[in-house]
Amino acid sequence: MNKENIGKDNTKKLNSKNPKKLITNESLNNINKNQNNKTKIIKNKKIPKLNDYELNNLSYNEAINYDKRTACDYYCALIKNKQLFMFTFCSFNDYNSGIIKKFIFFLSFALHYTINALFFNDSNMHQIYEDGGSFNFSYQFPYILISALASTLILRLILETLVLTERSIVKIKKQTTYESAIEMKGTLMRNFNIKFAIFFVVNFVLLVAFWYYLTCFNAIYNNTQVYLIENTLISFAISLFFPVFYNIIPTCLRRCALSSENKDANCLYSISRFLQLI
Repeated sequence: MNKENIGKDNTKKLNSKNPKKLITNESLNNINKNQNNKTKIIKNKKIPKLNDYELNNLSYNEAINYDKRTACDYYCALIKNKQLFMFTFCSFNDYNSGIIKKFIFFLSFALHYTINALFFNDSNMHQIYEDGGSFNFSYQFPYILISALASTLILRLILETLVLTERSIVKIKKQTTYESAIEMKGTLMRNFNIKFAIFFVVNFVLLVAFWYYLTCFNAIYNNTQVYLIENTLISFAISLFFPVFYNIIPTCLRRCALSSENKDANCLYSISRFLQLI
């Protein structure tokens, strides 16, 4: 056996004894790249793209993992959903129809105007006469507050029944297969068309009824038009500003729940989710 063969046999033995030496720098780089790609894929799978509505309605454990918003971000999300002006003109990442939201805004003002007119009965007229035509805020405020609450409840009923489509579209996103998502989409689109048609009919009927009643009222009680407009503007302002103050409560509760590790954190989070629906 010559020296060359002996040298080759020795290197083979050494390599078999030390298999780590067979791994070159190039192969190590490839392994590191593959591992980095895998971790990126896993991270992308763990962080789905969710809008404010989906983040607000996550379960407690899901919110801990996925909801990285600050308290201010969550509060702004609630305001964009609950405050009528923001909901109509400033909420851009939801799944509701922008055109119908604008119809709702003007329907809301007409609703406040009409309900305030309903409270101008004989006793209210007599109080205006006793006050010498001056605006008695302490006397009018209970009527204004009831009008604001009634208008908000009626409007919320119309929104939840005929207008809001976000909840249904989120159900499509949660489907596990493409075929089930397409099937559900077809069913929901038919339901949306029916609901929107009903909404436009109801909206037209209500506006005509409001216009007829207010025209007759202002023609008969032309001296009370200023008081009616003042009551309407205050009532409408209350309905606009109420969410700004009210939504501080669920914001604080949610912040405390997500930043706490106590056993009561889940219960606190459930209370905040319930309050954000009001």
